[in-house]
Amino acid sequence: MNNENSLITNVLHSDRKLEIDTRPVQYPIHATLHYAFDKVEDLIATFQSNPGYAYSRQGTPTTTALETKINAMEEGVGTVCCSSGMAAIAGVFLTLLKAGDHFICSHYIFGNTNSFFSTLMRFGVEVTFVDTTRVDDLEAALRPNTKLVFSESIANPMTQVSDLKGIGDFCEKHGLIFFLDNTMLTPVVLKGSDVKASLVMHSLSKSMGGHANALGGSITDTGLYDWSNYPNIHERYRKDDSKKWAITQIKKKYLRDMGATLSADSAHKISVGLETVELRVRRAYENALGLAKYLEQSPYFKNVKYPGLKSHAQHELASSLTGGNAYGFLISAELSENLDMKAVLNNFKTIILASHLGDNRTLCIPVAQTIFYEMSQETLNNMNISHNTLRFSVGIELLLDIIKDIEQAVEAH
Repeated sequence: MNNENSLITNVLHSDRKLEIDTRPVQYPIHATLHYAFDKVEDLIATFQSNPGYAYSRQGTPTTTALETKINAMEEGVGTVCCSSGMAAIAGVFLTLLKAGDHFICSHYIFGNTNSFFSTLMRFGVEVTFVDTTRVDDLEAALRPNTKLVFSESIANPMTQVSDLKGIGDFCEKHGLIFFLDNTMLTPVVLKGSDVKASLVMHSLSKSMGGHANALGGSITDTGLYDWSNYPNIHERYRKDDSKKWAITQIKKKYLRDMGATLSADSAHKISVGLETVELRVRRAYENALGLAKYLEQSPYFKNVKYPGLKSHAQHELASSLTGGNAYGFLISAELSENLDMKAVLNNFKTIILASHLGDNRTLCIPVAQTIFYEMSQETLNNMNISHNTLRFSVGIELLLDIIKDIEQAVEAH
């Protein structure tokens, strides 16, 4: 018998026989689903005890490289990346809570997060919504079965700022998990550990990635919560360093079992975006403050909401959290009633009509007709959202160009 392999066999197996050490500056994309082992003992060990890669649903070297970057930014003990920001939020609640548990949540949360919580309640998890701009409401909502408090750093779209330090102290006092969605500020401005958060989530699709070319989400454990006393950690994961029990459980029960895994291609794009995150974030926040001040003085706008404005209800709170020099990229403003909102928006030439956030480019949407269109009129009234309320996500263009675009859009009306 001829011992030489066929052409097709040689083609199929040539890649894995190559020894590659080109020392790339940017970590390469590992576009493979599975990993081969020389010895079956090593394959077994990867499944049972040793870290490594067997199947990409549980992660790839490319996602690990991104997780390492984010973990360093948050100064955490472990980070896991997921396929989107919403996937990251779901991963925490689906793996660390069980039927009969209760958590406390901010009134002011992203609409899709609110929608997910309504689904979660169908599975027996209880939730109480409170005003997290003051901590007194948390005490009133506390129950014997409360396990967690969830809040965003700055709310979308009306920019309410939660008392994050107060929440951190409250959770520390009562032995609760503090789960923080810090998408709006990023660790450039505020790390989760600064406010005693236990777990920190980022929608990597926003400022962290910046280029609107990849979905992704991350969960970082700050190491501040004692998981050895938490009842919902599976017995299988109660070994080695207890600070990593939660991250291990999320990886195993969520990525492996439910498959909300970040692709290697998206991980690479986000990782490249992170190289400029501080430069981009600082510029966008500076632009947002300048634009908010312009809108507040403009005769064409009213009810301008931006934490950097002294008129904002939580301005002092926001200043204490961020050092008084960064307030996010999100602005809410109501267009004057004597203007046709649709006509004005259709006249934009630089500002993009799009629902994304944290892009390098400035974006705008009408809130009531888009992200809140499923909300009742009563809810919209309670949130002070009118049919002319606009949400701006401010980018890194020249500020004067953004302002000029608004002015020409109104004048062309």
